[in-house]
Amino acid sequence: MDLTGQFLVAMPVMGDSRFDHSVIFICTHSAEGAMGLIVNKPAPDLKLTDVLDKLSNVEFNDTSGLGVHFGGPVETSRGFVLHSSEYQSVLHTLNVADGFGMTATLDVLEDIARGKGPAKALLMLGYAGWGENQLENEIAQNGWLTCDAKREIVFDLPDVDKWAAALSSLGIDPLGLSSAAGRA
Repeated sequence: MDLTGQFLVAMPVMGDSRFDHSVIFICTHSAEGAMGLIVNKPAPDLKLTDVLDKLSNVEFNDTSGLGVHFGGPVETSRGFVLHSSEYQSVLHTLNVADGFGMTATLDVLEDIARGKGPAKALLMLGYAGWGENQLENEIAQNGWLTCDAKREIVFDLPDVDKWAAALSSLGIDPLGLSSAAGRA
């Protein structure tokens, strides 16, 4: 199973409040583990300029209005930008899936602040990570659903609507989900 470029959609029985109603874009998945970014959890009151002020002595005239998201509980001081695939960093961009790239170098933030960055982007602090077979076990325990990642859900919808939209893409009405786990 390779979930790279897919969504993980948290089930109501998740049990970990950090992932409650989360939609996670999986950036990489292999036999060794997985890494993803939560796309629907904003970090209140943080903007790109706040991050740039801490990382660089250069003053930027940022007009992007790009907010900051909680990407996951691992390395929460490390930044990641999930973005549209037309942008390629001169240092390194991971081409994740059709329409998506992920860059974790400072140049992408500088390019965004200068108006030369990707057309669509989300800035995250931290990431979600799983060790060998951990994610597969969580899926088997009904903690997550998986579905195709859609650019419009990641980049165009308000954060509060992304979880329901991801479920709807599977034909699931969020109101019909139970918070009790079970097996048939």
